[in-house]
Amino acid sequence: MSKASNNPPSGGPKYQPLFDNVLVKPLEPEQITASGIVLPDTVKEKPQVGQVMAVGPGVYDDGKLVPMQVKVGQKVLYKKWGGNEVKVGREEWMILEQKDILAIVE
Repeated sequence: MSKASNNPPSGGPKYQPLFDNVLVKPLEPEQITASGIVLPDTVKEKPQVGQVMAVGPGVYDDGKLVPMQVKVGQKVLYKKWGGNEVKVGREEWMILEQKDILAIVE
């Protein structure tokens, strides 16, 4: 089981995901396009890239523990409408199932 530095900025509760769940802090997308246009909040898309803050121990399949593929600190690409939003301190983070993570971003 991976422990994380998932301490919220305000010193609130710590979260340790269960099973194959992953706690992800969404990263803000670029606010200026390549041509220098500043995007207003109304046209910004929901972030799909985030940093893994905590990882559950995995899930059992046929009596064997299936290990987690992601680790704390990695950047990941996840499904646009996957997971559940949770309030961590004053920020909105996501709890996703491992299957909702599409790729590790390097």
